[in-house]
Amino acid sequence: MATVRTGLLMAGLTGLFAVLGLMLAGEAGAIAALLLAAAMNLFTWWNSDRMVLSMHGAEEVDGRTAPELVAMVRDLADRAGLPMPRVYLLASDQPNAFATGRNPQNAAVAVTRGLLRALPRTEVAGVIAHELAHVRNRDTLVMSVTATFAGAISLLANFALIFRAGDSRQNPLGLVGTLAMMVLAPLAAMLVQMAISRTREYEADRIGAEICGQPLWLAAALERIDGLSRRIDNVAAERHPASAHMFIVNPLHAFAHDRLFATHPATASRVAALRKMASGAPRRTTPGPWA
Repeated sequence: MATVRTGLLMAGLTGLFAVLGLMLAGEAGAIAALLLAAAMNLFTWWNSDRMVLSMHGAEEVDGRTAPELVAMVRDLADRAGLPMPRVYLLASDQPNAFATGRNPQNAAVAVTRGLLRALPRTEVAGVIAHELAHVRNRDTLVMSVTATFAGAISLLANFALIFRAGDSRQNPLGLVGTLAMMVLAPLAAMLVQMAISRTREYEADRIGAEICGQPLWLAAALERIDGLSRRIDNVAAERHPASAHMFIVNPLHAFAHDRLFATHPATASRVAALRKMASGAPRRTTPGPWA
């Protein structure tokens, strides 16, 4: 199912790419954009995780450089029935985290230094379990591909607006059509992100709570991250807002346009669902050694 979703997503974004190419240089531009999109499809399928990690200046760590974090990820991955993912640290002071990778065998979990400083070990475990749930659900490929393609579409739209908005000779839609496409294409890409993100976050919360064994750990983590992220900038995320949907909580807040990238459900709604889960049926797993 994840492969089908990713294929449909890439096809839709390729179509947007082609239309923007038409805006830039007519039929020749559309053909060039299709060829570029085909190359991007292949490249992002295999390298989107590296691209996203590079965007955020991620530093890989191991049992020697971050023993407690790596041990926690390994234990939670075992509980989730997953291979051990690569582990990365992000320099940001904002507490946050994301997962990436085209499949569980090539997955990576990245957490900010701010997360490790601000959250107790139980809540860090809840966050990592949430990210491992994305890996197990194979959300990470869709998330990474969407981030790279949406960013490329926004960039191409900006080029089209600058260089072709007033040139009606090679542009069959004219000035009005060009301006409309420059606005609608990036918004369409963002709507795809939103449709993916809002449903997958609830499911990752549920499975993550089962992996760590304590829904309230994740609920507390979400509340703490949400409160702190509103006051602490994530410079890398602001520089690459198309990747915002990958984080456990929306990292954007510094600029007015950031609300266009609000791809996450309300934190209060997610916390309420986790609390309901905690008060309902008995947990399937026992808590790990992080309390």
